[in-house]
Amino acid sequence: MLKYIGKRLVAAVLSLVALITVVFFLVRLMPGEPFTSAKLTQQVADNMRHYYGFDKPLIVQYFQYIGNLLRGDFGYSMKYTNKTVNDIIGQTFPFSADLGIRALVLAISVGLILGILSALHRGKTIDFVCVLVAIIGTSMPDFIVGALLQYFFGIKWGLLPVARYLGFEYTILPSIGLAFYTLAQVSRIMRASMLEVVQQDYIKTARAKGLSDLRITARHQIRNAIMPVITVLGPTVAAVLTGTFVIESIFAIPGMGKYYVESVANNDYSMILGMTVFYGSFLILCNLIVDILYGVVDPRVRVGSR
Repeated sequence: MLKYIGKRLVAAVLSLVALITVVFFLVRLMPGEPFTSAKLTQQVADNMRHYYGFDKPLIVQYFQYIGNLLRGDFGYSMKYTNKTVNDIIGQTFPFSADLGIRALVLAISVGLILGILSALHRGKTIDFVCVLVAIIGTSMPDFIVGALLQYFFGIKWGLLPVARYLGFEYTILPSIGLAFYTLAQVSRIMRASMLEVVQQDYIKTARAKGLSDLRITARHQIRNAIMPVITVLGPTVAAVLTGTFVIESIFAIPGMGKYYVESVANNDYSMILGMTVFYGSFLILCNLIVDILYGVVDPRVRVGSR
């Protein structure tokens, strides 16, 4: 198991280095630059380029940035005065993470239940309802889901607040809006996997031994059917926890999404790089955890990696 984890750690580090390198050079290829503004004189723009090191060779800038990253320094934002990227991430990530954790708990728990119920009652009314929820969830955009939740639960029925993030009741609608797609995806994958597993020989053998349906479902079907769900959880967890711009904008949540999108529009190199590296690191970490979970749930994965 330690050898398996070691290989995954090495792969994760190499992936992170590749991500940093590719994003650093791609950002420099973006049209325009942060200091091309009518409000800045040429002298001020030149001073700003010198301050941020843009007057140095690109390879020198790259290794300086790597050195800063090793110290945990993402640099200063080029748009927000006297604010570092670390400060902005530190201020916004807790909101995105809090919303993301609530959405993940809702999506995974409800999605698994719907997928299992749908597979166990194939062709019946409950199966039709679960499949319909999965189809709607995977096909409807986030901004439509968020707007519908605000209209019905906030405006028409007055049950919940429609925006801001000031207490538990404010988190319900955005959590549902953010969880809906993942819930539908988990439900769909779990249903398909359960229906595939039920045809396997070991399920037929368990039935022949006289095991109860409940025991077969709990100990054999679910454990083996959940593997494909674990596969998609890595990128899904990273995406949900680091925030979704659409949902955060609709519900006026001060998360990472707003700053990330604005940084691209403003050519804020430091912000783009910092948030991309932060998000990428989170994604790689989640995938690493998924790989380790794979090895725990299915020992054949560890054996096959030797």
